Amino acid sequence: MLVIIGVLVVIGTVFGGFLMEGGHLAVLLQPVEFMIIGGAAGGSLLISSPPALLKAILKQVVGAVTNKGGPKTEDYRALLMLLFELFKLAKSNPMAIEPHVEKPESSDIFKRYPAVLHNHHAVSFLCDTLKVQLTAAMSPYDLEDLMDTDIAASHEEEALATTTVNRIGDAMPGLGIVAAVLGVVITMGKLTQGKEIIGHSVAAALVGTFLGILASYGFMQPLAAKMESNNVNEGKFLTVIKAALIAYAKNCAPKVCVEFGRRSIPPVNRPSFDDIDKASSSAGKG
Repeated sequence: MLVIIGVLVVIGTVFGGFLMEGGHLAVLLQPVEFMIIGGAAGGSLLISSPPALLKAILKQVVGAVTNKGGPKTEDYRALLMLLFELFKLAKSNPMAIEPHVEKPESSDIFKRYPAVLHNHHAVSFLCDTLKVQLTAAMSPYDLEDLMDTDIAASHEEEALATTTVNRIGDAMPGLGIVAAVLGVVITMGKLTQGKEIIGHSVAAALVGTFLGILASYGFMQPLAAKMESNNVNEGKFLTVIKAALIAYAKNCAPKVCVEFGRRSIPPVNRPSFDDIDKASSSAGKG
């Protein structure tokens, strides 16, 4: 919602100010300029991006526009309770969690927390790490290195989409100049057609530069910043899992493991100690 409001504010203030100064919107409606700039930007995106990256860009753009700002407090609470149940089960018999991590989609524990189960990346990260521990126990330090490698690879892949959108945004002013130059070339062929014709043609050419700059600084770069912010927030989910798993590798009690995870949650979305303590006590009785 905030993204849509922001877009409306940009459009309203820019074009509203133009109208207040006596401008005419009809002058800015230049379909050919839109086609040149938009087409060149889309073409350059296709040239620079493999299909997998295009899918990632589309997914992240949709997430940014729909204002998907990352996990909420209830998502973190569900994650902590899932971790608690797994660690509590493993405390009595480490091999008992094997069927749950082998097929999480069929696990009764995972099914109780759909907010986590639907986060396929987080589930893979959690289950793969626990599988390693079940297969051949690693020291907490080696385990941390392993998870850091996984998180870094994930962040690098996600950052490609943001970098590509940002790069296209940086190119928009240049593409606007391309459209303007083409407009000037056309204008030079109208020098004998009178001042009004020449003035309209020059104005149409300048609109290309205006549209390129507006698209870059008013839309593309803010969109890339929103995508990057969403990626950072999504990455914090993995950080919480990592903190809890390291505590588990150090043979801490289940509630202590969960507390390590809880302390890793950003304060704005962090459930209280009492909230998690009461919820974990109920889960233990169940």
